[in-house]
Amino acid sequence: MFKKLTEQIQDFFGISRKEARGAIALMVLCALVIWFPFLFRRYILPLFPPGPAPLSEAKLDSIVADIETENKARFKEQKKKSRQQYEKPAKPAHLFAFDPNAATVEQLAELGIPMFLAKRIDKFRSKGGKFRKKEDLLHIYDFPPELFQKLVPFIEIKNNNTALTSKSNFSNAPENVNKAREGTRKFTPPVIASFDINTADTAQLVRLRGIGTKLSVRILKFRDALGGFHSKSQFAEIFGLDSIALGELDKYAVISTGVKRININTATAAELGSHSYMKNKKLVSVIINYRNQHGSFKNSADLRNVKILDEEQLRKIEPYLDY
Repeated sequence: MFKKLTEQIQDFFGISRKEARGAIALMVLCALVIWFPFLFRRYILPLFPPGPAPLSEAKLDSIVADIETENKARFKEQKKKSRQQYEKPAKPAHLFAFDPNAATVEQLAELGIPMFLAKRIDKFRSKGGKFRKKEDLLHIYDFPPELFQKLVPFIEIKNNNTALTSKSNFSNAPENVNKAREGTRKFTPPVIASFDINTADTAQLVRLRGIGTKLSVRILKFRDALGGFHSKSQFAEIFGLDSIALGELDKYAVISTGVKRININTATAAELGSHSYMKNKKLVSVIINYRNQHGSFKNSADLRNVKILDEEQLRKIEPYLDY
């Protein structure tokens, strides 16, 4: 049969016997390829049992909710254990006279202050914070009032070689502490003159309450990236400044020097992106493309045509732009 089929193909196409055999093999291969999906589903697939049915969306949501609940419970338990271990004093409390502006973390912990509060006090001091009276210790977040009452007789805050004590009277304070309070000289703060914030250096800033070396450097970096302050309201945008530092800046810092402006029609993308209010690369790209397509900006009204800019962004960047 194969020989007869070979001869028929050879006579029909006028090809050699070898080519006819190759044609028959190719036709058989094509038939297998065409019929393989049917044969696979009909005879092979039934040999393998189907897996478990896919989970419904409701079942999946239920599993996710269970996992989240379990994770939250585990996180709370770990946090509770960590907090208990963190708050546990390393040694029994030992009371002695101390200055909260100078005591080390270990000394504060020895007084019975939880370690996390001792570290929080040290962090407050490292940022330039000062304790000027006993009650300032209560400004530390989470400081227990009952612990403060216990430590009051032993707090000795020294400034300019003078012990500054609280004005409040505590019934449990020793008589010698009250006598020392009566003999304390009145603290006279140094006189600070107003200065131009746009030309100031760190030496002028560190003289203000609540501003240490790190904060003064951060203020100058923020100012230089802006090109200068145009309003005192911008002080609140500086990260890390508390109400004391902001009050000092508002009191002594003045704005006498103008800001550095950027020409919106000639500035490159890099020049615009270097400004603190223009860090968004997409925003800078849209402004540059709009300028290239529509020509130079004549005023702020033209800049408002850039739809990606909202009124708040325009209000902030307008003082730094030239047209």
